Order: sequence, then structure tokens, then C-alpha cells
Amino acid sequence: MSSGYVGKPSPRRLKELLAGNFGAPCDRVLVGPGPGLDAAVLRLEDGRVMAVAEDPIFPAPGLPLEIMGQFTVHIGASDVAVTGVRPQFMTYTLLLPRGCPESDARTIIAAISKHAAELGISVLGGHTGWYDAVTIPTVGGVAAWGFAEGDRWVSPGGAREGDAILLSKGPSIEASALLAIVYRERLRGELGEEVVEAACARADQITVVADALLAFEAGGVNAMHDATEGGVRGGLWEMAMASGLGLEADLDAVAVPDDIACVSGALGFDPWCAISEGTLLAAVAPEAVGKVLAAWKRAGIEGWQIGHFTASASRALVKCDGQRSELGEPGEDPFWALFFAGLGGG
Repeated sequence: MSSGYVGKPSPRRLKELLAGNFGAPCDRVLVGPGPGLDAAVLRLEDGRVMAVAEDPIFPAPGLPLEIMGQFTVHIGASDVAVTGVRPQFMTYTLLLPRGCPESDARTIIAAISKHAAELGISVLGGHTGWYDAVTIPTVGGVAAWGFAEGDRWVSPGGAREGDAILLSKGPSIEASALLAIVYRERLRGELGEEVVEAACARADQITVVADALLAFEAGGVNAMHDATEGGVRGGLWEMAMASGLGLEADLDAVAVPDDIACVSGALGFDPWCAISEGTLLAAVAPEAVGKVLAAWKRAGIEGWQIGHFTASASRALVKCDGQRSELGEPGEDPFWALFFAGLGGG
């Protein structure tokens, strides 16, 4: 892999990089590290399970510091929620550059506490400090976890043959929102203020906590996955590989929102391949599809059925723009190069 690679390595490369480096073995691990697996799941001695996940959080220039606190909570909590387990506890590490005012730290910390309280999450600890090696306020890691009864959980690898594939909100939620913010002035001239501000406002949709918990409570859900790096295409590939299944998906069944289509067109990236924290993929028993979509609709969350899982593990077909093609392993996400070029004024 090139040293110029940005973002997470491909699933296969990451698997090779980490192979065998998981510390002491434990027979209570029900879901451990692996491509596309958002959270680990542990069996506890009392028969319950614990779901736990960790993520870093980077700030986006142009967003208020309060949003960094919101992202910290919702991105961390989302990876737990996709197991069907309600996130209950959290720790985080806040790293600040020398000279960063304490008032900024207070703003981020207060926002984390506020959003955690709204989700019923208790913050148990972590680390806060100022360091020369840090150039911008960064949450080096947020760990979130929760507990559930022993049979009340799913993983991205739990899809079954014949399950319907449901998608919430649409593609490229995170990429479009953050890139619209970073390139705001340039895009206003090309697309107009209304379109750009609509894309920027999608920063509030960068969460699947509600999507996942509502779907799981509706019933019939066998697997869920947060379509982060690699976007919807990457998320579909990861679910199929983790489940040992194939799939057929029709992305043309989803109308890409106008603001997302405009931003992705102007910046030259495929919205189906770009990071999309905020988009949930769910494998749902056919008889439960209506219940899940109805639960989302009542909460104001758009949802679509875009395909189904098949028995053929070696064949994943996707239709997009009227063309059918094999779904391949996700490569480098186009978001990162655009994001960092934008930070540098490119």
C-alpha cells in the first residue's frame, strides 16, 4: 500500500495488517475485529451481552465547536446502535494543541455532555490534555458501549439469504455535508446558496442511532451496518462478505437528494462510494420490511428497499445509472483527498 494512502486501508489490507494481533484469546468474544464490523460483542458471565466500539473524531473548519461534541457522541454511539444494543456509557480522549484556549475545551466538553445526556449515555472518564504534537482539537478516540439480553443483538455479518436490503436517508450524507462546509464559498458561486446550505445542514444527520434502534425494535432485523468509509457501495460489500452471502441491489431505486447530487457533481466524486455516516444499511426479513419502513417514516427518516441478499457468496450485483455491474471491494474513499485539499485551500 502506498504511503500516500489517506483514510482506512481497504478491508483486505486492514485484515492483513492486523492479522493475529489481538492480544490474549477470549472465548467470550461473539463478534471480534473484522472488515465491516462496527462493534465488538462480548458474552458476559450473567448471560447478557456487551457491545463496544471506538472511533476518532476530526473537526471540520467552518463548523462550530459544539458540532464536534455532537459528532463525538453520535458517531461513537452509532457503531453500538447498529448491533441493536442501546449505547449507555462512553469515554473519550480530547487532544488539544498548545495555545488552544481553555474556553474551546469547555465548549467541546459541554457539547459532548449535552448530546450524551440526550441519548441517555453516561460519560465515565477519558483523558484531556494540551500537546505540541497536536495541531487541531481532536478526539483521539471515543469508546461507547452498552448491554442487552443475550439474544437481543445483531451484527453486520448476520444477514440471511432472502433478506431485504433497506437503506435510510440516502447516500453520501457525511461526505456531502462536510465537503459543502469546507468548500462553502466556492460552491456558493457554482451552485447557489440554497443548495449549499441544504448540504451543510446535513451535518445534523450524521448519526444512525435512531435509524438502528427503531429498526431493531420494529423486529425482523438480522443485520445492520453504518455506511461509513467506502459509502453505500462499500457498506454493501462489507455486509455481504461478513455474512458469506451475495446480493443484488438497485441503487436507482433511491433518488439522490438534489443538494447531494449537486455537491458531488461539482466536486467530482461518486456519492455512492463516499463516506456516509448517517446512512444505515439493514438486512430485514421480507415480512418485516413494512414495519421497519413505517417506524422510520413515523420518525421522519426516509427509507427505501434497494435489493436482497442471495446465496451466491461470490456474486454481488449492483445496478446504478441503468448499468449492472459486479460490486467490488471498496478502495480509497474519495472524501479524504477532497477534504484535506479543501483544508489546504485547494
